[in-house]
Amino acid sequence: MAFTYFWNMKHISILVPSGAAALGTIEGPLVMFTKANDFLQSMGKKALFKVQTVGINGEPQVYDRLFKVYPDLMIKDVHHTDLIIVPAVNGDRQEVIDANKDFFPWIVDHYKKGTEVASLCVGAFLLASTGLVNGRKCSTHWLAANEFRELFPDVNLVPDRIITDEHGIYTSGGANSFWNLLLHLLEKYTDRETAILAAKYFEIEIDRYSQNSFVVFNGQRDHQDEPVLKAQEFIETNFSDKITVDQLAAMFSVGRRSLERRFKKATRNTVSEYIQRVKIEAAKKSFETSRKNINEIMWEVGYNDTKAFRTIFKKTTGLSPLEYRNKYNKEAVSATA
Repeated sequence: MAFTYFWNMKHISILVPSGAAALGTIEGPLVMFTKANDFLQSMGKKALFKVQTVGINGEPQVYDRLFKVYPDLMIKDVHHTDLIIVPAVNGDRQEVIDANKDFFPWIVDHYKKGTEVASLCVGAFLLASTGLVNGRKCSTHWLAANEFRELFPDVNLVPDRIITDEHGIYTSGGANSFWNLLLHLLEKYTDRETAILAAKYFEIEIDRYSQNSFVVFNGQRDHQDEPVLKAQEFIETNFSDKITVDQLAAMFSVGRRSLERRFKKATRNTVSEYIQRVKIEAAKKSFETSRKNINEIMWEVGYNDTKAFRTIFKKTTGLSPLEYRNKYNKEAVSATA
């Protein structure tokens, strides 16, 4: 294989956002690609990456009241870059979007010139504000999914994904899953050998694609539709019973079709989807905290078909019931060892 990329230095620009930001998502890419140069040189190859931090102005940003980050360059001084990395931003979403709006035309302009763009975790809120992911797939932290959908209804949010890769735009799932995106980019820019070496050095589980096993379903209650809220409460209290839409409609004096429409609008789930998510969340908690076997837990949450339960559980969490229990319940694993 000819390593033609060694003669083309990759310029990587990591944004230094105004306001609150997750410091690790600035430091992480800097460390990853700087260390990758060491890996390449240790294999007798040339360093590939030139990594710089970039700010709207030259002022340092203070994060977590303790850490100052000084941008290497201002955006007006960056005439060419191959990859722009948008770190995770914290705090009030609209405030942080407004504070960083001067980045947006710069990002769009460079993307149109061929620059790739990657957002890490909730950095997706800044990326989406550019309009570049309208009609495209985008991931973010599962906990921010509802808020993201409210702000950016034209984006195809896929919160189960750890990585999206579409037309030179990349996004990652929540928190530390941004390391998986960095590995993905490193492999793309170099080769599998270098990515595996980086995965071993940083102790990252390579080729991880779903964040479903980390999701905690709490229901969507940030709405004012009283019958829907009552229906949610009833479902969450009686999930082990057989619950029908007709039953809920009669209980809360709402027509069936009206309840289905209002429920979907308020929670972004159909009634049956919501019931299923509540059941599976209860099963997950039982797997995490008890030594009950799979069939016992299945019956407790209202399923009597083992195959159907296993299928729905894996679709929801990305893991089989046994894999989930073994991952999160040390006592149960020890008891069966």
